[in-house]
Amino acid sequence: MQHPSLDDPGYVGKVIPIHPLNGDQPASTASNAQAQEENNTGGSSEFLYKAAEKIYPRSVQGLFTSLRWLAVLLTQCVFYGLPWLEWGQRQAVLFDLGARRFYLFGIVLYPQDFIYLTGLLIICALSLFLFTAVAGRLWCGFACPQTVYSEIFIWIERRIEGDRSARMRLDQGPLSVEKLFKKTLKQALWISLAAWTGFTFVGYFTPIHKLGAELVSYQLGPWELFWVCFYAFATYGNAGYMREQVCLYMCPYARFQSAMFDHDTLIVSYDSLRGEARGGRSRHDDPKTLGLGACVDCTLCVQVCPTGIDIRDGLQYECIGCGACADVCDTVMDKMGYAKGLVRYVTQNALVNGLTRAKMWARILRPRVLIYSGLLVTLISFWVISLSMRVPLKFDIVRDRGSLARITEHGTLENVYRIQIMNATEQEQTYQLTVSGIDGIYIHSSTTLKVHATQSSWVPVQVDIPYVGSTVGSHKIKFELSPINANYKVTEGSVFIVPH
Repeated sequence: MQHPSLDDPGYVGKVIPIHPLNGDQPASTASNAQAQEENNTGGSSEFLYKAAEKIYPRSVQGLFTSLRWLAVLLTQCVFYGLPWLEWGQRQAVLFDLGARRFYLFGIVLYPQDFIYLTGLLIICALSLFLFTAVAGRLWCGFACPQTVYSEIFIWIERRIEGDRSARMRLDQGPLSVEKLFKKTLKQALWISLAAWTGFTFVGYFTPIHKLGAELVSYQLGPWELFWVCFYAFATYGNAGYMREQVCLYMCPYARFQSAMFDHDTLIVSYDSLRGEARGGRSRHDDPKTLGLGACVDCTLCVQVCPTGIDIRDGLQYECIGCGACADVCDTVMDKMGYAKGLVRYVTQNALVNGLTRAKMWARILRPRVLIYSGLLVTLISFWVISLSMRVPLKFDIVRDRGSLARITEHGTLENVYRIQIMNATEQEQTYQLTVSGIDGIYIHSSTTLKVHATQSSWVPVQVDIPYVGSTVGSHKIKFELSPINANYKVTEGSVFIVPH
C-alpha cells in the first residue's frame, strides 16, 4: 500500500499517515467509515454541502495550553492597551487617515513613507514562511486573532455553562429558566466583548479619547459607528459561532501550507508505531501481554481538539497545531504510568526513522530555514537602519505654470515656484531655503520659512537671475532646505525657464 506524502501536490485535504513503513496496518475507524459511505453510495455521489456539527472542545491543561494562554494575554494587552498609551500630548499609536499622518510613538509618517509599511509587510510574510517551515502552523495555533478570540469566547462559555459534557447536556435539554439565564448571560458577555473590541479597533484610526467622548454623548460619526459595529459583528460571529469554520473554509493558509511543509517540519503527530494497536485496559495490565500499544483509545485527543479532528489519523489540513491533543495525551500517559510523547511536536523524518532530538534539530536547521533566516535578518536590519536614518523633512517643488517668466523692475528675470514643506517632527521648525545652479541666481522672496509641528505648508517662492547675458532655454537648478537648529538638509531639483 503506497501512502501519500507531504510532497504530493494533492496533499491538501487528505489524511496522511505519519508512518509509511506501517503499510499493513489496518485502516482507521474514520477511513472505514468513509469507505463504507462510498460503498453505500456507489462511490459516485458528490455532496456540495455538509451540515457542520457543533464542536464542544474539552478543557485541558499542559505546556502548550499555558503557552497559548500566554500568547492570548500578550496579544490582547497590546491590542486593548496600546490606543490608551500617551506619547507627549497625543496618542502613541494613531493612524490618522483624515490628516494623512501615521504616528508610531516618536515617529511621524506621511503617505510618502509608504515604503516603510511595505517593508514591514514583507518582513511579516517572510517571518510566517520561516515559522511555518520550522514549526508548521505556529501562527494559527497560538497568535492568530481567530484562535485568540475563539479561546476567549470558549473560556466565557465554559465559565457560564460548564465543561464539555455540561454544555452538551444544556444544549440538548429543554428550555428552562436556568438555560435561558445562562444563554442570555453568555450572549451579553460575548456582545460586550465584541463591542469593546470594535471600539478599540476604531480607536487606532480616531483618537480613542475623542471616540469615547463621542460615544458617551451619542455623537459618534456615521463611519466610526459603522466600523465599530462591523468589527464587533465580525468578532462576535467568527469567535462565537463560526470558529473552526473560518479556519477550514475561509482562511487560505490551510490550503497552501503544504507548499511550506516538508518532512523536517515540526508538526503535532501521533506516534503510531508506539501507540498501535489501540485498546482500553487497566493501568495495572501489561499492554504487551494484551497485544496493545500505548494508546488507550480514550478519544480525549479528539474531545479537546478545537477543529474536531482525530490526530491519530495523521496530518490533516484542519490541524492548526495548537498542541491541545499533546497536552491531554501526556496527562493520560501520566495516569497510566507510560512515557509521555505519544502525541508530540516532532518531524516526520524523526518519527519514521527514530531520530534523536539532537539529530532532529540538526535536520530542522536545513538550507531552506537558513536562507529564510538570513533574508529575514537582512531585511530587518535594512528596515531599522533606514528608519533610524530617515530625515524628518520632505518637500516638493512645483513650478507655477500660471505665472510665466517675467522681467522685474529690478532688471532681473523671475520664475515663480510653489514649495510644499512637510514637517515630520513634533516641534515647530524654522527652515532655511537656498537655490543654486545658475550664476547669480537667488531667492527674491523670504528664505526663512516656518512650519508647525507635524504640519504641511505650501509656500510661494520667487527666484531671480540677472536678465543680461541669460541663455534662452531650460536650465537645471537645485533647491536646498535645512532646519536652522539641525544639521541635516534635503535637496530637490527643478528648472528655470528663460524665454525667447
